[in-house]
Formats: sequence, C-alpha cells, structure tokens
Amino acid sequence: MANSKVTLTNKKYLAEAKMRNHFVVIDEPISSGGGDNGATPVEYLLTAIGGCVSMTLRMYADRKGWDVGEITVNVFQTKENNQTYLSEEISFEKEITEDQKRRLLIFAGKCPVARMVKGETPIATKII
Repeated sequence: MANSKVTLTNKKYLAEAKMRNHFVVIDEPISSGGGDNGATPVEYLLTAIGGCVSMTLRMYADRKGWDVGEITVNVFQTKENNQTYLSEEISFEKEITEDQKRRLLIFAGKCPVARMVKGETPIATKII
C-alpha cells in the first residue's frame, strides 16, 4: 500500500513530504502567501495524474507490442463559469493508428490516480 507523510513546517505553508525513501517540498506561490519553495498541492496532484496515465498507457502499449515511443501527458486545471475541471492532452512520439488511439484513450481512463480523483475511492479521515 502507498503512503505519504506530510508535515507542515513553521514557515507558513511550507510542507515536507516523505514517500518511502523520497522527499519533496510543498509550498504556495508568493502571490498566495507562501515562499514558492516547491510545487503546490494541486501541481503535485496534476503531476501524479499525468505520471499515472503515462505509465498506465506504457503498460498497455507494451502488452500489445506497440512501439509508441515517448508518451507525454499534459494535465491542466481549468476554471470556467464558476466551475473547475481537469483536462489531459496525451501525445505519442511515434505515429499511432486510429484504432490504437481509440483503445489507448479508453485505457487512459483506467489510471488508478485519475480514478481516485473522480471519486471512486473513499477517504476516511480521523484526528489522532
């Protein structure tokens, strides 16, 4: 099971996160009162979605024996008409057929992180 420990420091919004043996810094931009010492929580979320989608697509393409080259996933947070939504743009280094495109698009929706964000995974919260 995956886990992450986040500790907010005494420096306003600066947080330190540890995942297995990896460390990252989380902060808000100066315009939001932070020190801009790291990516924001939203930026990490978008990165997690893009990373998961690209890895999910690589696994599927490898299983099918398709050489698609590099996979790039751009994930955007958009705010329009008082609504916020996320959008993804996926591209492949190598040429793919229309059938491959259709199948890869379906499989991109099977990314576990994106499925969590879509509300398919409940969150149980408690103060200890």
